[in-house]
Amino acid sequence: MYELIISSTPSDVVIALLKDKKLVELQKEPKNTKYVVGDIYLGKVRKVLPGLNAAFVDVGYEKDAFLHYFDLGPQFTSLNKYVENTKKGKEKTSNLLYFKRDKDISKEGSIDTLVKSGQELVVQVAKEPISTKGPRIGTEISIAGRFLVLVPFSERISVSQKIPKIKEKERLKKVLKGIKPKNFGVIVRTNAIDQKASELEADLKDLLEKWKVLHGNLKSAKPKDRVLGELSRASTIVRDIVNSSFERIAVDDPVLYDEIKDYLQQVAPEKAKIVEYYDGTLPIFEKNKISKQIKNSFGKTATLSNGIYLVIEHTEACHVIDVNSGNRSQKGKSQEENALAVNLDSAEEIARQLRLRDMGGIIVVDFIDMKSAANRKLLFQKMKEFMKDDRAKHSVTPPSKFGLIEITRQRVRPVTKMVNTECCPSCEGTGKVEATINNIDILESKISTIDKNKEKKISIGLHPFLAAYLTKGIFSLRWKWQRKYGIKIEVLSLYDNDILEQHIYNVKGQEIN
Repeated sequence: MYELIISSTPSDVVIALLKDKKLVELQKEPKNTKYVVGDIYLGKVRKVLPGLNAAFVDVGYEKDAFLHYFDLGPQFTSLNKYVENTKKGKEKTSNLLYFKRDKDISKEGSIDTLVKSGQELVVQVAKEPISTKGPRIGTEISIAGRFLVLVPFSERISVSQKIPKIKEKERLKKVLKGIKPKNFGVIVRTNAIDQKASELEADLKDLLEKWKVLHGNLKSAKPKDRVLGELSRASTIVRDIVNSSFERIAVDDPVLYDEIKDYLQQVAPEKAKIVEYYDGTLPIFEKNKISKQIKNSFGKTATLSNGIYLVIEHTEACHVIDVNSGNRSQKGKSQEENALAVNLDSAEEIARQLRLRDMGGIIVVDFIDMKSAANRKLLFQKMKEFMKDDRAKHSVTPPSKFGLIEITRQRVRPVTKMVNTECCPSCEGTGKVEATINNIDILESKISTIDKNKEKKISIGLHPFLAAYLTKGIFSLRWKWQRKYGIKIEVLSLYDNDILEQHIYNVKGQEIN
């Protein structure tokens, strides 16, 4: 069962994907963001570097975007001709029925024969800006939908390799061949499995409408303008992964709620009912027990429930993960059997961590050494199996004799980093606290002023440290306060709270000031 929980703050939108209540993906998207994967811009070539067979293109970002010859696409000259004619008013329609395509460019050519400094190009973001690098771009334009990807200036029909059945592949190709317009290629996505021809046709019409919007925007576009934007990150995730096992989407922002609801109403009306708007007092991540999972998952050390822990190091060149057994050891089993059990448990958590942190590039995992070749083979198979749900392109190499497994994973965005430390609000990082500060006394004084006749039960939201202090033991402070003030008290452990932050709520969930 999949759930999508979306939290909106003044500056960011944080998207959490849960599988059976366990956090498997977390993405943080700044509001009003630009240069996301899929965005299409009218760029201007700043510099051509024949030695690198590449060019730097100004798309408005602080660092120029990088365009390699291999990312031009075979129909580069056709796209350029179409863009020039559109800007001059010669291409009055987005329909390519009568458009004459040029020959494909050479696979081994040189970029300086096709691209000149000052030239305007329509480019698409392939990788978002990472670290000190600008975006990676290409000129082979593709527009993604729920079931299909539209590729202008092509006639090819490709089917996802993740669709295993040959008969289904042949059926999809046959359907697309009958509805595809001339000079448009189509890539069939995995989501298209068992979809009716009418559903595929509706998705294709939607993509052609987006191409029409791009054509209209090109007429008056100036360099650095975005001529076609990708969906928001939330809608993109909904588009890519919503399926029959998706049971709930909860959003705490009314604008995002309407956007996602409208999108699902168009593409999958039967799923629109799973979207719900959350307006409770508690933060949506606290309500769904996500904040605690974030705190436990994004440190340098990730600990499993059975005592095993992973040490995760990030470098510019690669990521390194070290597997440690901790106190995990089963009596009556040999060292080899214990090592296998630890490695298999760790492999599942590593697959989750890669998705969760969106780690890309080269990942080296140092598993516990195993002497048995059969055990190493089993670990390799299980690692691939655990990675199967990962939507990013990846490959896994068999373990070496030293227990190392290398994983390469597609990097299109920066690694997700969540700050799980906080500055003390009492001392503001100085390490010095006024002796008169007593958070517990302040809290008790607030409770003592509550009208007992009006409020029979209250909830107190505190940092987990203080929540544990209040509820420790049979005769805890909470128990004493309940007897003393005659009010039933529930203590909420809120991971988003600062150490001294306090909130008191009534039975309706409204905060008592």
